[in-house]
Amino acid sequence: MNTKILMTTSAIFLAIIGALLSFLPNEIADYFNVESNLVTILFLQIMSALYLGFGILNWMAKGTLIGGIYNRPIAIGNLMHFGVGAIALVKVVSNIETHSEIIISLTAVYLIFALLFAYVFKTNPTK
Repeated sequence: MNTKILMTTSAIFLAIIGALLSFLPNEIADYFNVESNLVTILFLQIMSALYLGFGILNWMAKGTLIGGIYNRPIAIGNLMHFGVGAIALVKVVSNIETHSEIIISLTAVYLIFALLFAYVFKTNPTK
């Protein structure tokens, strides 16, 4: 599998979410009907830093061999992020009442990335 495409798309996806959370935390909290206080905004901005950090990690690793024993921490970190995120989103998607289109879309993207990173983790890379 060509991991350059996977790493690039995941980097862009994570960077978009990180940028949105960084620059629009009040608007995102209001859109999801979350109380917009100082602590909520702080947590959204800290989450933004996590997304941006993971995005830049994937961007910088896009040209390296990933899979098998190569760059195992990057592969398992991405698998953990997208796998646990997918599980959490799947648990929520059946009970969500408002903004279900966003949650369902995020669930689909997270599931796809989780499966792709599981495949990368389990297989040896090809040049």
